[in-house]
Amino acid sequence: MKVAKTLAVLALATAGIASFAVAQSNEKRFTPEIEAKLGSLSAAELKFLRSKDVNKFAPVEGELERRLAKKTPEEIKAYVSAMMEVVEASKFNARTDAPTIPLNPDTKNFNTWKVLRPAVLDPRREPGPFSLGRYMEGRSGIPTFFGLPVALTPEDLVAGKVDVAMVGIPLNMGSGTRGAHLGPTAMRTVRMGAGNDMYTMTSPRATLNMVDYGDFAVDNMSTERSMGHVREMVASISSTGALPFIVGGDHSLAYSDIAGVTDVLGKGKVSVIHFDSHYDAGRDRAHLIDHGQPVYRLIKEGHVAGRDYIQVGLRAQSPDIETFEWMREQGFRYHTMVEVEKSGWDTVVTRVLKEARENGKRVFVSFDIDVLDPAYMVGTGTPVPDGLTMREVVPLIRRICAETDLAGFELVELDPTMDPTYRSAQNSAYIMHACMAGLSIRRKGIREEHYLSPLSSEWQAPKPAKGEKKAKKTRG
Repeated sequence: MKVAKTLAVLALATAGIASFAVAQSNEKRFTPEIEAKLGSLSAAELKFLRSKDVNKFAPVEGELERRLAKKTPEEIKAYVSAMMEVVEASKFNARTDAPTIPLNPDTKNFNTWKVLRPAVLDPRREPGPFSLGRYMEGRSGIPTFFGLPVALTPEDLVAGKVDVAMVGIPLNMGSGTRGAHLGPTAMRTVRMGAGNDMYTMTSPRATLNMVDYGDFAVDNMSTERSMGHVREMVASISSTGALPFIVGGDHSLAYSDIAGVTDVLGKGKVSVIHFDSHYDAGRDRAHLIDHGQPVYRLIKEGHVAGRDYIQVGLRAQSPDIETFEWMREQGFRYHTMVEVEKSGWDTVVTRVLKEARENGKRVFVSFDIDVLDPAYMVGTGTPVPDGLTMREVVPLIRRICAETDLAGFELVELDPTMDPTYRSAQNSAYIMHACMAGLSIRRKGIREEHYLSPLSSEWQAPKPAKGEKKAKKTRG
């Protein structure tokens, strides 16, 4: 009896080991009836049939089994062969495919799109910001971000001791829709001023030196060509000590914007808080950069450590299990809408701020407007229902910019062609103003109990406590 029990245990253990080996190898197994029909398959065909490559042909669980059960051995062989042909034809073929789109290096205009205008061609002026307004009130004249004065060169930023340089980057070739290139124009023409934050009575315009730094040139026939120039220009802002505040443009810009900042501050020296309904860590696409892949490239190239990448608002129908596993392996911290629904917004906000501050690194905020519910942000190419509200986002942005050492801010995917009203541009401007207010709060040394408390009729303008020094005025 003991011998029989021992043999039974060994048999179960052997079966378990075999099952574990199959599971570990990710090999697909079928019913005995189907397995009996696979004898005519070659080793390569059988290996393919048991691989994950077949999932693209039958993504629904059990669908492939149902198809194969109705086929003869000969039909199964032909079916597998056809699937293999599709997979092979989808791959790059050096004999028939060009790895890059050919350009014309002989044209005299090869770099015209990004050549900077020499100062000697313009009337002579002293370095520093200057106004484009004709009137003192500032609402007329040439529109700028928040009615700000203009700067054109790093020398202007240095001479003006600029804290925040707002710049438009009208790139739209990194997405499947067109219209995000109009985002900067929409933000300027909404004509929102940089006035008071009513909760603290701080005015970003009065506290911070801010400018409209114009638009950066992009080649809207090539995202790849645009990336290098944008990265250099963002770095040129950061190197002056000013904070780049970027209005996009699609989210492929996150790669060049964040890489430009880390080129100055150092790789691994910056944390990113990434607001988005999508994870944007895609890979294995024909184009190495688009609006769904900047995160993977930033992590792979070492600009940001995986643990320093904090995502908020994820809820789209992605990623797949393999990508989630990769994100976990990198140490990502991500906060999905399921977490918000389960734990409550206040709890999630506390977690995000704790993660952002725990390592003392500079913080870059990457804000994709589709993190908001389409009720608030219809003007975007990839809206996803069940998103955040303005009431949730604005206080958090204000707190992040008040309570962290900011390295930069980008707002992307604003597409005014999708919105017949001005709502999306207005809300986008309000979000950026919340960050500017946070910077102003930090600059003035206002304590949390003042800007986190609701405004009431008994409220008084906050003052530093006796013996408490005001925060030192440092740029950024």
